[in-house]
Amino acid sequence: MKLTFISDTHNRHKQITLNGGDILIHSGDFTSKGYSHEVEDFIKWFDKQDYRYKIFIAGNHELTFEPRQARIDEILSALPENIIYLENSGIAIEGLNIWGSPQQPEFHNWAFNIQRGKLYEYWDKIPLDTNILITHGPVFGKLDISQNSGLPTGCSELTSYIDTIKPIIH
Repeated sequence: MKLTFISDTHNRHKQITLNGGDILIHSGDFTSKGYSHEVEDFIKWFDKQDYRYKIFIAGNHELTFEPRQARIDEILSALPENIIYLENSGIAIEGLNIWGSPQQPEFHNWAFNIQRGKLYEYWDKIPLDTNILITHGPVFGKLDISQNSGLPTGCSELTSYIDTIKPIIH
């Protein structure tokens, strides 16, 4: 099975050339601010990609996803059948259990920010048989240094859940 992972395209998705495959996963920040026209543009591009399944989660830049604006609900409810949006939810595809969550420790004034020490409420929902875990924010200590502050931004709570769940890919 061929899987492709992308993230943080920030409206530049049309500049990406993908080779196709079985599953394409975008782990958030596909827009700059989450405006409905940005979301619609991304969905149109995503739909044209040569993959059997296309899965995405929101990131902290999808501001109109939280709190959810009515137009975003309308767009998400009309997704093509092979495009799947995950928000603290999962799906099984060809024997793979995939779970996605946009939540992350507080980071500036963006979407899906949760106070440190409170993220366990979301991570507790991740099934133990998860094979692929999609989060927008990283675990603590792995590729989590902010370019602006030089400080780590990852989630130590998520690290302990990954150590327990042991997904094949995060």
